[in-house]
Amino acid sequence: MDWQSIFHWLYVAGMALGAIYFISLSKNPRGVPRYEYLVAAFIPIWSGLAYLAMTLPHGQLEQGKVEVAGQIAHFARYGDWVVTTPLLLLALSWTAMHRLPKKDWTLTASLMMTQVIVVVCGLIADLSNIPWVRYLWYINGMVAFGVVLWGIWVPLRAKTRSQGADLSNFYDKLTTYFTVLWICYPIVWILGPSGFRVFNQTVDTFLFCLIPFFSKVGFSFLDLKGLRNLSRATAEVKSDRLAGGAFELAVESIIPRAWQRRRRTR
Repeated sequence: MDWQSIFHWLYVAGMALGAIYFISLSKNPRGVPRYEYLVAAFIPIWSGLAYLAMTLPHGQLEQGKVEVAGQIAHFARYGDWVVTTPLLLLALSWTAMHRLPKKDWTLTASLMMTQVIVVVCGLIADLSNIPWVRYLWYINGMVAFGVVLWGIWVPLRAKTRSQGADLSNFYDKLTTYFTVLWICYPIVWILGPSGFRVFNQTVDTFLFCLIPFFSKVGFSFLDLKGLRNLSRATAEVKSDRLAGGAFELAVESIIPRAWQRRRRTR
């Protein structure tokens, strides 16, 4: 078994553990909608299955791979990304609108569909034989990727500003983590065998196992943990207010009675 197969098997195992963990969290949602746990669990399940295809034999190459222009195109990766990356944007959008009674589904759908364009452009680039055609599709994908980044940092971020400083600060930190990891994808692509070939296929496989793990399981872990903490803090504030209101009501009911008794004794 070569290193690429080992990396893929480790990735599949990591995705399985991530899915099991998110399913276990859903048993005690702590104020976070259960559908968010469903999406968090589905992402590593789908991604793990896509990477599993790249570990199983299929003739001279494993499933999910094809040789194009002297290099191996892992089209199973794109089958993973075209589903999971829009779902990650959906999860991020839910976090940005966590306390809003009405979600902006137009903005969310726009981000998800633009991300599909990013992935499809990458796939076409990877399957192109002519270098300048390959880079043209790569540039098209980067333009669409820029639109996605603008969407999560400008209109989506603006929605958090009316929902409390705690949610707004959490979204900023989560989106920074999200952005750093997602920027790594096109960098690795253009430097790897699909682009300038600065490093070989083994390094490319390692990086495309490491980065997706943290951008999927790592992101969902931080997202759900943060939302659970926010929900718990909100519940504590509400309980404090209820306790304070009950105390004030008790004081208001006791003091007048004591005052009336004092006047009668006089």
